[in-house]
Amino acid sequence: MIRLWRNRPLLTTAFLLACAATLFFSGRFVVQTVYWATHQELPVRPWMTVGYIARSWGLEPMALDLEAGLPLPEVKGHPQPLSEIAKERGVPVEDIIAEVEAAIVTLRVKQKAPGE
Repeated sequence: MIRLWRNRPLLTTAFLLACAATLFFSGRFVVQTVYWATHQELPVRPWMTVGYIARSWGLEPMALDLEAGLPLPEVKGHPQPLSEIAKERGVPVEDIIAEVEAAIVTLRVKQKAPGE
């Protein structure tokens, strides 16, 4: 390897950088795959954002926002947790959670309907 480094330092450096990038992205892929495999269909909690809930339940975040009547992330410039949405509306967070759970049921029924 040292002889190769001396003869072709640029090529060897590029190869090592490509190996490092491959390891980094492979590791990231494995971590995300394991995380989401163990976080499927989680109960809705106040700290969750709509995007997190949608990913956990295998739904489109935009569809969940629209079905539950929640603001899109573009409204504030960042995704809002359900507790923040409830505080802005002046309602208990349990009401927002109930709306989201009802929207999940509706969207799951719509997902199954075309396949039958």
